[in-house]
Amino acid sequence: MKKKILILSILMLMIAVFVIDSCKKSNPAPLNLGTLMVGTIDLNAAAAPTNVPVMPTITATFSTDVDVATATVDNITLTEDYDVVSIPLTITASGKVVTIMPTANLGNGAVYKLDITTGLKASDGQPLTAINRSFTTVGSFLPKGVFAYWNFDGNANDQTGNYNAATGGVTDVTYVTGRNATSGQAASFNGTTSLIEIPNGDALDNTSDFSISFWMKDDTTGKVDQFVLGLAGWYGFQFEYNRQNDHRTDLLNKIGWCKLAVQYSLTGGTSANEDLLFPGSGTGNTKDNGGWQGWTFSKDLISNSGTGVNGLLAQQWAHVVCTYDHTTKIGTMYINSQEMKSQDFTLYPTTHALYNATGLKFAGNAANNSLVFGFIQDKVSPTIPDSWADYNDPANNHFKGLLDDVAIYHSVLTPALITLMYNSGKP
Repeated sequence: MKKKILILSILMLMIAVFVIDSCKKSNPAPLNLGTLMVGTIDLNAAAAPTNVPVMPTITATFSTDVDVATATVDNITLTEDYDVVSIPLTITASGKVVTIMPTANLGNGAVYKLDITTGLKASDGQPLTAINRSFTTVGSFLPKGVFAYWNFDGNANDQTGNYNAATGGVTDVTYVTGRNATSGQAASFNGTTSLIEIPNGDALDNTSDFSISFWMKDDTTGKVDQFVLGLAGWYGFQFEYNRQNDHRTDLLNKIGWCKLAVQYSLTGGTSANEDLLFPGSGTGNTKDNGGWQGWTFSKDLISNSGTGVNGLLAQQWAHVVCTYDHTTKIGTMYINSQEMKSQDFTLYPTTHALYNATGLKFAGNAANNSLVFGFIQDKVSPTIPDSWADYNDPANNHFKGLLDDVAIYHSVLTPALITLMYNSGKP
């Protein structure tokens, strides 16, 4: 009898073990996200981080081993929020860890959304509960596609390519606190000798479509007329501002206008220059009211006791963007995301050289092809021989103030992107 009871107990134990084991097999452990990190930055935190580097390595660690075959771009996506563009990714998986990397730098100051779908599965086939997380990259917003970019965070190096300052090409420039917490540092110019020389600037200039964006805070207490930057002056491109000289006595000797002077390429291989000039007064400044040919818009900042261009630029941070679209032949200037000036070469007489403008072209001396910050042209072999354009004279129109986040594009920045840049970067 005892033997029968023992055998029965063993059988019952075996059945219990079988039932428990069957239950385990029928209820495998779910696939859950454990951590989601970029270095020490937690992408899985309650608040979305705003300091993610532009080339992040995203490490997702799960509760169980992942089926490597499901860790693909079909199930893991990274999307740029402002234009809903999917970012190309490199994805690898090993054990519980999936590593996600963009194939190229993300944009500065932009929001990105990471989605991992139920298509990602554990090695035993259990699906993931879909997750989505967002983060913002470091710095002020910078649209993708930038050709060269200087943020002046302690140096004058191009942050996206090889257009760095020449050896010994930074003269009397210091780097100081920028305009807000995310903008880092800015370059400070003393108004007499400060200069940054960027070699091979002709490559920046020879392009069909063009945009230049920068932040500046000038100091006009000593002098009003100043060259902010230049590439052999108007033989490449230059940006300057100058004093008011009209009937508004309250604005005399204050900033009255600013301009981007540009050398344009023409059909046949020649070139010609033209100013994208903003006088700050709409009255009499467009083609429809007695102004210059091709001027389609010039914002009026003078009427009703307005303070003109001086009120936008003097002693304060301002965001300046200038564009040229070779297809439409339209040049536009924006200040603080607002359109200030536009001109259309298709409205010039058909006999005018600029009617056939095809883009920008460098036409300066080969030995003076440096883009410079702080003056109109390089101090070596200057293209413009006039004494007022001589770097060595400290009384000339050297820039005095702060310059930051200079970006050059071989494309046309849209008004929407310019607004994002301004809102992201404003003080």
